[in-house]
Amino acid sequence: MKNNLCALLLFVAPLLIAQDNIIDEVIWIVGEEAILRSEVEEERLRAQYEGQPIPGDPYCVIPEQLAIQKLFLHQAELDSIEANESSVSSQVDMRMNYYISQIGSKEKMEEYFRKTSSEIREEMMTAVRHQMIIQQMQNKLTSNIQPTPAEVRRYFNSLSADSLPTVPAQVEVQILSITPPVPLEETERVKSKLREFTERVTNGTADFSMLARLYSEDTESAKRGGELGFVGKGQLVSEFADVAFNLTDPQRVSRVVETEYGYHIIQLIERKGERINCRHILLKPRISYQDKQNAIARLDSIRALIDADSLSFEFAVARFSEDKSTMMSGGVMTNSATGASKFEYQELPPEIARQIYTMKEGDISKPFTMIDRAKNKEVCAIVRLKTKRESHKANLTDDFQIIRNMLMQKLNAETIEQWIRNKQKEIYVYIDPNWRGCDFQYPNWIK
Repeated sequence: MKNNLCALLLFVAPLLIAQDNIIDEVIWIVGEEAILRSEVEEERLRAQYEGQPIPGDPYCVIPEQLAIQKLFLHQAELDSIEANESSVSSQVDMRMNYYISQIGSKEKMEEYFRKTSSEIREEMMTAVRHQMIIQQMQNKLTSNIQPTPAEVRRYFNSLSADSLPTVPAQVEVQILSITPPVPLEETERVKSKLREFTERVTNGTADFSMLARLYSEDTESAKRGGELGFVGKGQLVSEFADVAFNLTDPQRVSRVVETEYGYHIIQLIERKGERINCRHILLKPRISYQDKQNAIARLDSIRALIDADSLSFEFAVARFSEDKSTMMSGGVMTNSATGASKFEYQELPPEIARQIYTMKEGDISKPFTMIDRAKNKEVCAIVRLKTKRESHKANLTDDFQIIRNMLMQKLNAETIEQWIRNKQKEIYVYIDPNWRGCDFQYPNWIK
């Protein structure tokens, strides 16, 4: 296809720009669905607001993209394809929370976009629902495309050297980490501080949101006065969720709750069915310098045993590591973006990337400290560079899956492009004469 298929989904990010002075008119009709001039103008301004380039005249490109969306939605209706409303609602909650986090508060968001939060949410619901339906429709159209190994080889042989992608350097890393203990008196200090906050909120001498902004160590929610936005129970760690979902009085503050992230107090804001919006304050006990040094010394001893061939790195992980996500795999880290064990350097935590950059296969780093981003805690670790593959031009031996994915993308795009051309012949399309003077990507709109 001339343009990336993703360009068909301009509405993926919801339109939030107020339009007060647009004189409306119907400019296209696709089946029984009208495309309004205001829709085109809104999409143009949204793309401009987001810095998204439009490949051509926006008053030609955007109506055609909207028409293509309507082709997919029309077919989805015929095929009884619907969006999962729970998934739609969860996506909208995430996007609303993102906008609030970027702008500062719900009130500021409403002021910025000159719309109520209900209006913003309604637009998001429609946009996300359509996005999901179109994605399902496209998946259905391409579900049977499964190239054979022979087809992949023929495709690879048809490619010129210049068209082969460069595969970045990739590594496999094993990690052994331990968490230095937190002294009991430090834990008590944190819990006592949270109880003090609770007392101040209860007696009316302080506002929970203000305390969250000043003291919470969940830096993102602290910007919003500790507010998390609407979430389902499954989106929260169990200890937090059990307490938060049992709150009924917005005026009360929960007991101190311990999770893997630290210690919290929680205040309910609002409940909607199976979702709640609440705010919290997080404090994390501090690890002492001496405890960190003790952990590093312990890792030094483990490393020395491995270097002396007294035990393997895998056995050391099983015996000593406190990283539950890797201890059953010999310490091999998993790339959350791909589900595989290979990482490009920029995909690794920066502390680990710095350690392994100059290492050779089989080397083990010296002990170092890092932030475990899954738990937002400081840990001490050693890492072993299991494998390293330098940057290279893709080849069938090492990169068969990459080549197969390239072929899949090509076949998917061709299938969808042909489907659009066929659908144009079947469905009624009318374009206002003033909007026909375009070099459309698909020229058969005007019959």
